[in-house]
Amino acid sequence: MAEKRDYYEVLGLQKGATENEIKKAYRQKARELHPDMHPDNPDAYVEKMQEVNEAYEVLSDPDKKSRYDQFGHAGVDPSYNAGAGGFSGGMGGFADMGDIFENIFGFGFGSGGSSRNNANAPRRGSDIQSSVTISFMEACEGVKKEININKMSTCEACKGTGAEDSSNTEVCPDCKGRGTVRVTQNTLFGAMQSTKPCSRCSGRGKIIKNPCPKCRGNGRLRVQKTVSVDIPAGIDNRQTIRLSGQGDCGSNGGSNGDLMINVSVQSHPIFKRDGLDIHCDIPVTYTEAVLGAEITVPTIDGDVKYTISEGTQSGTTFRLRGKGVKKINRNERGNQLVTIYVEVPKNLTKKQKDLLREFEASLTDRNYAKRQSFFDKLKKRFEK
Repeated sequence: MAEKRDYYEVLGLQKGATENEIKKAYRQKARELHPDMHPDNPDAYVEKMQEVNEAYEVLSDPDKKSRYDQFGHAGVDPSYNAGAGGFSGGMGGFADMGDIFENIFGFGFGSGGSSRNNANAPRRGSDIQSSVTISFMEACEGVKKEININKMSTCEACKGTGAEDSSNTEVCPDCKGRGTVRVTQNTLFGAMQSTKPCSRCSGRGKIIKNPCPKCRGNGRLRVQKTVSVDIPAGIDNRQTIRLSGQGDCGSNGGSNGDLMINVSVQSHPIFKRDGLDIHCDIPVTYTEAVLGAEITVPTIDGDVKYTISEGTQSGTTFRLRGKGVKKINRNERGNQLVTIYVEVPKNLTKKQKDLLREFEASLTDRNYAKRQSFFDKLKKRFEK
């Protein structure tokens, strides 16, 4: 067996290419290799296009791409190490060249049918959305929540067949179970064939004589389900949690979709969050700011004591290291930034005002460094 070329090399890409880059490269290759672009020898490019298609089928699928990036061809083609040639049918590739160009241009040529149009091919279920609202502290500490969701689930009565019993189902005679039929179109490239859903079986590939009364022949039902979700410590507002396989059920043996839970975090009356850091404003009295004092500072871990120095100015900020929010699934934590503001007393009595005036009279410019500096600068400006 000839050694397979690297899929990125086949598409002319570097490893790590984005989804849009992969799609763009695939379309470009498909146009270059279309047989109508080489009328002298159209068959010579079929094999090359099959190689391009094989590479695209893997790299355009996030799960297959991840396995390929990690293990190479062995990660996506079970027959590769066994020495079997060609592209594994289990990869869900296009059945023929007509399907390749039908996928790109809306038409194809030749015969056969793709898994994309095959009614009996496995189909992954849809992802579904839900939301949950948690408190600020629950976001910091982590919490388990139960949420109610509506999802498509396999009908238990018919096991997903859609028929009341197995004897009530027969293969559609028009499409032979494919779910699609071929039609011929006249295009700029000549007579081309494309596929459309079979009108007799509505694209299902089978005819059900007696549909299941519970799901009415659909094979799936919308049900309400309660899901338990572990919300990790450190989750932030508007972040999303993905629960794999908790979305709508697949059909024809396809995998389930995922459940996407959008998290809303309520605001807190004291704390404000900025990334992993928490900000908090603490009021202190005029006397505490002048003389210095030991104050109580709330944190998400509980109250802590902190000593502010004598002459602390309003707007002074200090840092409590490691008292911020935990990074999701990490031991790393942010800090808490505490800003002091001095509360000026109101509603003073005459005696209190007299005492303050007496106190103020006893002070000199030495006690007001910032005030003295301001007026010195102002004086120099006018002198100039």
